[in-house]
Amino acid sequence: MTFQTVFTVVTEKESAEPIIAHAATMAEAHGAHLEVLCLGVDRSNLGYFYEGASAVALQESIDRARTDAGEIEQAAIAALDRTGLRYSTEAEFAQLADLGRHVAQRARFADIVVLPLPYGKGKGGELEPVLEAALFEGQAPVLAVPDAADLHPHPKRVVLGWNESAESLRAIRKSIPLLRGADTCQIVVVDPPQHGRDRSDPGGQLAQYLSRHGVKTEIEVLAKSMPKVSDILKRHAAEVGADMLVMGAYGHSRFREAILGGATRAMLEEAPVPVFMAH
Repeated sequence: MTFQTVFTVVTEKESAEPIIAHAATMAEAHGAHLEVLCLGVDRSNLGYFYEGASAVALQESIDRARTDAGEIEQAAIAALDRTGLRYSTEAEFAQLADLGRHVAQRARFADIVVLPLPYGKGKGGELEPVLEAALFEGQAPVLAVPDAADLHPHPKRVVLGWNESAESLRAIRKSIPLLRGADTCQIVVVDPPQHGRDRSDPGGQLAQYLSRHGVKTEIEVLAKSMPKVSDILKRHAAEVGADMLVMGAYGHSRFREAILGGATRAMLEEAPVPVFMAH
């Protein structure tokens, strides 16, 4: 499998250029078509309008989101025209509670979704549901890129977070097009269980599987020296100079799977390098 369609979402015209720059880097390197959803977001919450609020106020909020979508698309086209890539844009508006549907419909037909980290200073509240929708409802792999990080479309050193789970295996499988060209992919196992399936050779079966796909691997077993596994992975990725970190994404809600789990959220809050995730 190769990446033929790269997808991204822009929700503010001020952030269009950096987001598109990262997505364009990935699309250009893989000869892919770049699709951009320019999404105007109505951030009002109908449940909190005071009793008797007029339909005019509601309509004004929707009209503002529609106008924002058009302005975002103009900013996106200006940035895209400078890339020389094959691209398409679509402008839509949605209320905050419904934007996941718009994102998921398109993410499910993309090979990879490139997005910014959803948390941090100045980040809009819509970035989290955008990422959730792409991962959980769209079932697409997501590459979340920190603002200050460089995106390497052909990473040379990759850290693979491995805990024998179906989610981590799915993420690693979907990242194989990126792993094949790496100088080394380090399978990192944190505090492996004494009675796990791979207890005699942690990560060994995964290494064998990847080697048959032409992926160069090495295995690193780390002690749980910090309370959160995500903190151990982040620190290790920074120490070894990784270009990318791969891990599974977890949904812990019984009623709605598209809720970022603790390990996923902790990773995305302060990731030092781009994070490739799948669920």
